[in-house]
Amino acid sequence: MSREEGAGWGLNWTVTHAYRGSPFYRRLLDEAGVDPARVHALEDLRRLPFTTKEQLRETYPLGFTAVPPERIVRVHASSGTTGRRIVATYTRRDLEDWTEMFRRCYEYAGVTPEDRVQVTPGYGLWTAGIGFQLGAERLGAMVVPTGPGNLDLQFEFLIDFRSTVFCATSSFGLLIAEEAERRGLRERLALRVGIFGSERWGEGMRGRMRELLGIDCYDIYGLTELYGPGTGIDCRHHLGIHYWDDYYVIEIVDPETGRALPEGEEGEIVVTTLRKEAMPLIRYRTRDLSRLLPGPCPCGSPHPRIARLTGRTDDMVKVRGVQVYPAQVEAVLASIPGLGTEYQIRLHREGGRDVFRLVAEAAAATWPEDLGRRLADLVRDRVGVRPEVELLPPRSLPRSERKTRRVFDERGD
Repeated sequence: MSREEGAGWGLNWTVTHAYRGSPFYRRLLDEAGVDPARVHALEDLRRLPFTTKEQLRETYPLGFTAVPPERIVRVHASSGTTGRRIVATYTRRDLEDWTEMFRRCYEYAGVTPEDRVQVTPGYGLWTAGIGFQLGAERLGAMVVPTGPGNLDLQFEFLIDFRSTVFCATSSFGLLIAEEAERRGLRERLALRVGIFGSERWGEGMRGRMRELLGIDCYDIYGLTELYGPGTGIDCRHHLGIHYWDDYYVIEIVDPETGRALPEGEEGEIVVTTLRKEAMPLIRYRTRDLSRLLPGPCPCGSPHPRIARLTGRTDDMVKVRGVQVYPAQVEAVLASIPGLGTEYQIRLHREGGRDVFRLVAEAAAATWPEDLGRRLADLVRDRVGVRPEVELLPPRSLPRSERKTRRVFDERGD
């Protein structure tokens, strides 16, 4: 069976399974006039209705689930920072599949059973910590599950256990890198690989962590609804993120119209699972922005690629009628020597006019007098609106072991 035929079979199984097992999906597919028996190939995807985060929240806690409650062996949930928590449910086979995908991610990052993997993301309802742990255990590597925070403990175990792989949010990875430099510990560390996820991060941050820790940095993809982290990763060539098309399908659609876009055009990632039992996803709109990359990767992987995420449809803000994405600001920061990677976008109103203030860090304690002006000019040229710039010394902005908040919109609407 070819990969495309296998995906078609998986699509038919998913739609049929969801229809039979979930009242939510049965109603959704009936309203769309979809007969599961007539869904056979990937071309049929576009006849299926989208599903959204809002629907997941509305069916809380188990409305999306397509198996009896007694078959659910675990639940995870999102942080709930933007509304009611999103719950993900798992059967035993779902957990096996997730663990296998995560093991594959470690292999793509060059991790072997001889490595020692320090896992710092949180455990509990959050999917990250346990996902990183189970994947490393499946690979056969030693797991050092320190969990989040506590810099002294992190460095104690990095040094004493000679950890070679560090797993974290990118924000915490940067904090560890800067703190290792400040404490003069780099030569005492055995790290060679960093695997970072949970938030979008750019090449500037990758370069900074590589410079300070001497490690190769990998971008891991995932979201709570789609198992969790571990559903994709970049390889040693760092030319996009390989995703596991034997477990799920990706489409890229226009965020405004929902129209499917061809390879190379940026839009919203939409995922459809092919094997997920407890909570199958049918054309689920992730809000993540990327594009499909054409052609094979030099690494020889049979798995297709998407570009690293450029942002989310819900992290865009409008300033004086111009759409501004944090990723655009990060790209500008990375292109100007003398600037760090950390920043904040602060928006408020004065006299009925939007004020766009960009707070950024310099790379050194002193900086050229015109650095702020050059940053403001380049943001205006590339983004379309000129910010007021405030430059701060290195490490002035807060660091976190979790996702770092970078947009503060105080306009009240």
